[in-house]
Amino acid sequence: MVNFFEEAQAIGSKIIGWRRDFHQHPEPGFEEVRTAGIIADHLRSLGIETRTGVGKTGVVGILTGTGDGPVIMLRFDIDALPIQQESDLEYASVYPGRLHGCGHDGHAAIGMGTASLLARHKDAFRGKVLFIFQPAEETTNGAQSMVDDGALNPMPDMCFGLHLHSRTPIGHIKVEEGPIMSAADTFRLTIHGKGGHGAEPQDTVDPILTAAQIINALQTIVSRNVNPLDVAVVGIGSIHAGDAANVIPDVCELTGTIRTYLPETRQLVHRRIGEISRGVAEINGARSEFELIESVPATVNDPKITRELIPLLEKMLGSDKIEGGQRSTPSEDMSIFLQLIPGTYFVLGAGGPEYPPHHSPQFRWDDSVLPLGAAMMAGIVSHFSQKGQ
Repeated sequence: MVNFFEEAQAIGSKIIGWRRDFHQHPEPGFEEVRTAGIIADHLRSLGIETRTGVGKTGVVGILTGTGDGPVIMLRFDIDALPIQQESDLEYASVYPGRLHGCGHDGHAAIGMGTASLLARHKDAFRGKVLFIFQPAEETTNGAQSMVDDGALNPMPDMCFGLHLHSRTPIGHIKVEEGPIMSAADTFRLTIHGKGGHGAEPQDTVDPILTAAQIINALQTIVSRNVNPLDVAVVGIGSIHAGDAANVIPDVCELTGTIRTYLPETRQLVHRRIGEISRGVAEINGARSEFELIESVPATVNDPKITRELIPLLEKMLGSDKIEGGQRSTPSEDMSIFLQLIPGTYFVLGAGGPEYPPHHSPQFRWDDSVLPLGAAMMAGIVSHFSQKGQ
């Protein structure tokens, strides 16, 4: 039986080198040309059938094992963030205003390491492995763009993904049956009033005052409409109106975010935002328009596959390293794949509580976790490939 952990450690310096190179050269969503080129060249060097430009800058690899078996998809996101890095790391970003501030450089490197291990040991798994290196996770439409562009060919029987987490201890796993990350909706409210002189408000309909009342009223959705045993977040992130202190503008625009787990709660929140904003606007003589800008469903793990994966992870890492009850309100467009294919998405610890959080200008984590991640993903393929289609 192949000891993927031993072999991953043997190529650990390569995996870490890939990650540090990606970290130095971060590319945001749909601009990952250099990153995708390095990944594709590596897959081809392993004899893996490779397609590029899938979903604009995504890479797809297909590796065939020994004998008939399922198609197992492994997904790794590869994009960076538009953040100025504030770090003295020797491999800090060379591009101003760009940073791998969420760990996707590590995900890409783990994917390349997993491909190396499985290409070397095709006799360790049956069927096929579909490697998905996905662009634009941070902009929430990269997964859908790959699906629309035919990435799921052949159609997988199951799928797996991981996310490194800087503030979770190294080698600890967070995993959960069912929903593990929330749905995310970005919305816009446009309040139409009647502008005029700031000194003559009686002749105007103030969209800013109306917006302020709407913001307060929206907070009653979570406190009074959502079941207390469920979870929802409704927040306003921006408000834009007017250009002068003594002028009441015609229009005020708000943007915000919604986070939910259950589809029925999501629909409820959408409906109530529309109802509340329209009602408050009408009371003030204004008019409100509610528009969903971007939406990603909740990331929901398949219970059967997850129940089988957890004992496997316990065998790999020790039962003390596996933590359940780990739902979180950030979102992930791995959810797009999990709506189409049964599978599991989990968090792999890469630091500890003393490390900076994700999306921070000081973001960092411990590279030593990378070989572990590659070995785990290879072991997952080996195990589940024996289950048949």
